[in-house]
Amino acid sequence: MPDHSAHFEATAGGMVLTNAILLYRTETPRGLDPYRTPGQDGHAFASIHHVEHGGEGGPTIAAGTPLTRAHLRQWTEALGRAAPPQILPHNVLVAHRDMLAWWTPEQVRPAYFHLSTPPAGLRVLAQRTIRPVPYPAQLFVATPRRLGVYALAENERPSATTHVLHSPILNVFVDGSLCWGNIPRPRTLDVAAIPVFERALFDSWSTHPNPGQELTVTGKGGLLKLWDDLAARQATRFPVRRLRPFIGTSQRLPSRKANAEPMTLERLIAEGAAS
Repeated sequence: MPDHSAHFEATAGGMVLTNAILLYRTETPRGLDPYRTPGQDGHAFASIHHVEHGGEGGPTIAAGTPLTRAHLRQWTEALGRAAPPQILPHNVLVAHRDMLAWWTPEQVRPAYFHLSTPPAGLRVLAQRTIRPVPYPAQLFVATPRRLGVYALAENERPSATTHVLHSPILNVFVDGSLCWGNIPRPRTLDVAAIPVFERALFDSWSTHPNPGQELTVTGKGGLLKLWDDLAARQATRFPVRRLRPFIGTSQRLPSRKANAEPMTLERLIAEGAAS
């Protein structure tokens, strides 16, 4: 049995290799990550095997059986028991192996602007610059596939019925997901990864609004001129009243209809858990 590169710290009672799970799928094209899950058109099969000890060549994998949901439940529960308990910070809303949600209060902090095609009439953001600007309270919902970024109307911890707004931060799609570009992504949804997620949003260069993002604010001038005005006059509060309600995670533009039902935090979490 060849050596592998996974390492762990054994518990006080000791641990022994007992089982192996083998994953099969259609052949991986060259250049793709060999550890990624197969796409929608790919086929996959898994088997679970007992590991036998005592042979001269070290542990060997015995004949296996198809991996079932019951096997997965049993091992998931066992692995969950091995995870150490955590003390959650006050800003964390959801801490789950498949989702991490938290919020940040409104604040003034440096913003990095380097617009690829700045519109005419900008006073500050026409050139590459770093300026302190006010941010509204932000809501983050991280899942294994995406980081959702939204704004909050009130500078307080949201509840299940809190309505969610579009975030005005550039590089956020109209469905709320962050455009990562070449920023390294956290490997886990652990609470310790929160600063990494926040740096990806706040400490990266804003180069352009994503398609439709100009429609996420009301009033004259659009999103870029709003940020330019805030930076030029060194504002300390973001005008939250100009943000449109967030109405869904589909790739559709913000609705201008007054009767569009705003998304609540409870619905947002439910949709993220189902995706």
